[in-house]
Parts: sequence; C-alpha cells; structure tokens
Amino acid sequence: MLLDFLREGLGLTGTKKGCEEGECGACTILMNGKAVLSCLIPVFKADGAGILTVEGMAKGDRLHPLQQSFWEQGAVQCGYCTPGMLLSAKALLDEKPEPSLEEIKKAISGNLCRCTGYGSIVRAIQVGAEKMRLKKEGTGND
Repeated sequence: MLLDFLREGLGLTGTKKGCEEGECGACTILMNGKAVLSCLIPVFKADGAGILTVEGMAKGDRLHPLQQSFWEQGAVQCGYCTPGMLLSAKALLDEKPEPSLEEIKKAISGNLCRCTGYGSIVRAIQVGAEKMRLKKEGTGND
C-alpha cells in the first residue's frame, strides 16, 4: 500500500499508520491535491501522481500557515492525528479559502482525534485559513 511505501520505502514517517482500514484518517495525504487515505491505495495507483505528505508542507524552517495555527491554537496534543488533519484541512482550504464552520467539520470528519475534542482543531483551521488568505494577498507576516 502507498502508506507502507511512504513510511518504509521513502522514510516519510509523518504519515501515520492507524487502523489500516480507512476509518481513522491518520494516513491522510494529498494526491493530486485531493485528500486520500494512503492505507487504501495500492502503490501502483500513485505512479505519476503528485503526492504531498506533512513533510512537504513547511518551507525550510518556516511552518506552513496551517501548521503554525495548529501550534498556536493548541490543536496538537499527542500529535498522532495531526498530519492527517493538516492535510485534510489543506485540501479544503486550497479549494475553498473561506470555508464555513460546517464545511470545516465535514472536511475533517474522516479524521479521528482522541485528545483535543476538535474545538481547537476547528479554530486552528479557521485561523490558518485567514493566515493563508493574508499570505496570498501579500499582507501576511510570511
């Protein structure tokens, strides 16, 4: 599976191995810009696809605005669900820069978290969306 290739073949261990049944979202990555569960994708189906894991979000030592927002809003507890949450949120914000609360909740509905209660995660996505809009407009601090 793509998950195993990313972790064991490429050493990209930010993508987490959870249920291995497509139920928890820990293995979420972006494939051609869409959030997908890498535990369900045979590696050959990813041949030629654009793949983004959490390792590719930061630019050097600068966190992506979503990563920064997750840190600032306390949306990272144990961190196991965080990579999948970040990539699900990024897919949403890349498609819809100003999502509603319901759209955010729907976008992360396939990502399970046992630590935060989701409130801080939703706030982090809202703050991250604003940071991304400001960065795109050239008025952000990044």
